[in-house]
Amino acid sequence: VQLQASGGGLAQTGGSLRLDCAASGRAFSPYAMGWFRQAPEKEREFVAGITWSRGRTDYTDSVQGRFTISRDNAKNTVYLQMNSLKSEDTAVYYCAAQTSRVYSLRDRDGYAYWGQGTLVTVSS
Repeated sequence: VQLQASGGGLAQTGGSLRLDCAASGRAFSPYAMGWFRQAPEKEREFVAGITWSRGRTDYTDSVQGRFTISRDNAKNTVYLQMNSLKSEDTAVYYCAAQTSRVYSLRDRDGYAYWGQGTLVTVSS
């Protein structure tokens, strides 16, 4: 399984960006997909997750109400719509696939496959 993230770039404070993550490879049927981010000198943190079958979502508190995660099962693609961007959203964003329901959506250890990361920079 390979995950290809795209859509990062430069946005102004209050602006919007959409990140896409397309999966390819052998039959793709994850339990869930997630987005994580890593800012300079900080640990990688959970941003949002969605279960593949039922579309149940979870968000970290700092993005609740501003970011929306969604998926297109037919296209094996997960999206992260980011609105009302803030400078603190600046980070490299990674998509990931979770193959087991043993872990919560927020648990980084539950994600077996990771994309290469895409940089999001928010400036005032």
